[in-house]
Amino acid sequence: MTRVRYEPVARRSSSGALLAQYQRELARQARAAERERKALQRELAARERDAKREHAEARAAQAEEMTADVEAEVAALQGILAATLIVDDFVDFQTLKVEPDIPPFQPGALAVAEPMPTEAEFMPVPLSAFAKLIPGARGKHEHAVAEAAAVYEQAKVEHVERERLREAELAEARRRYEEDVEKIKARATAKHKEIDEFQLSFEAGEPEAVVEYFSIVLDASSYPDDFPKRHKIAFVPESKQLVVEYELPTAELIVPTDRGYRYVKARDAIDELPRPAAQIKALYMHVVAQTTIRTLHELFEADRGGRLETIVLSGYVQTIDPATGKPISPHLVTVRTSRDVFIQLDLEHVDPIACLKGLNASVSKSPAELLPVRPILDFDMVDPRFVQESDVLGTLDQRPNLMELSPKDFESLITNLFERWASRRGRPKLHGTAVSTVSLTTNGRSSAARSSSRRNATSTQWESVQSAICSAPFRTKVPRRAFSSLQAAMERPRMSSLGASP
Repeated sequence: MTRVRYEPVARRSSSGALLAQYQRELARQARAAERERKALQRELAARERDAKREHAEARAAQAEEMTADVEAEVAALQGILAATLIVDDFVDFQTLKVEPDIPPFQPGALAVAEPMPTEAEFMPVPLSAFAKLIPGARGKHEHAVAEAAAVYEQAKVEHVERERLREAELAEARRRYEEDVEKIKARATAKHKEIDEFQLSFEAGEPEAVVEYFSIVLDASSYPDDFPKRHKIAFVPESKQLVVEYELPTAELIVPTDRGYRYVKARDAIDELPRPAAQIKALYMHVVAQTTIRTLHELFEADRGGRLETIVLSGYVQTIDPATGKPISPHLVTVRTSRDVFIQLDLEHVDPIACLKGLNASVSKSPAELLPVRPILDFDMVDPRFVQESDVLGTLDQRPNLMELSPKDFESLITNLFERWASRRGRPKLHGTAVSTVSLTTNGRSSAARSSSRRNATSTQWESVQSAICSAPFRTKVPRRAFSSLQAAMERPRMSSLGASP
């Protein structure tokens, strides 16, 4: 009775302990799962923070790289003059000679001889000991051997013929190859001869060769991207004066409009830092000045033979006039300097803008705004079809200003010039290939000239008029009153003496 009464209680106690243990295990697993969940959340949050930090760092590095690129562009523009000082601008004529690239002879399959056929290739398989016991087998085999021998002999004849044709084709291919090689060498020899003749012409001071040589010098000059590097050159041998028109890039083309870039983390964006307009203008002015001085330096340095005494350089830009929408070519700088003056400069330490002022250059007050200057010499007046009868270019700015003459004196001058011209027998004979020109510059006005339109009024030296009449079509522009005097002078009878007034 006692055993029956206490047994259920023991079972209930064991089941309760198991249930409690199970619940405790569930709670432990739940706590462990919660810990794992929170750890995973912390890990994901850390990963997200790291990703955001890495993204921000990458974007900031990108902004810094973009800024470094802009700064490198600006540094290249600021070092335009310094970059050429470490380069020898002299052009060795021998370096212009390029050795011909002769391709190798490639006959292909023609170079491979066909192997001679062997007798074994044609002979039947020898009879085995058992086959020899078969009646008639030996005779059939001997007949097959005889046929194979005949075929073999014919194959040898055909092989010899094929080899003869192959060798003939190979010889023809080699002949054509050697002809092509000779043509390549002949072209190279002719080109080298042209270069030698070019060198002799340059050393002789022939204007075309001088112009070509200094064009090569300017073409070889290495500038940053977007520099046009186009130019026009003329040479006056009598005065040893080189006239150069050099195209400059516009400010919009080469000056970065941004001074840098900044990463804004809040918006995850890279903002441009605009360059102040004053910096753009100053940097472009610096580029114009450096390019001008650099071009003068390269030309004088390349002239080891002392063929140049003076260089007249004018820099211009090709752009569109925003007011008219039409192409314009305003000059931004013009300078005339001699070798003796220029070689005294220490270009490693000069300020380019101050240097140009020291050379009495005329520089635009605001090149970025394309404010033009009047070139010292109008290149359009340099006409290579006419000879240099008198050294007009070499004596610019050294003779009386035509605009300072009174209308009466101007009329007298023109009359006397036509008097001398008429006394000659025809036009002067044209010879050679030098350049003749008349340069018109506004240096002053007389009271008579001030009464005419400023737009049409230009000036020249009075001796230039004779050169223009004798050497080229009379293309100068003079005030209306002076031109009326010229028309009147042309209608007057010949004067008897050069110094007389009408």
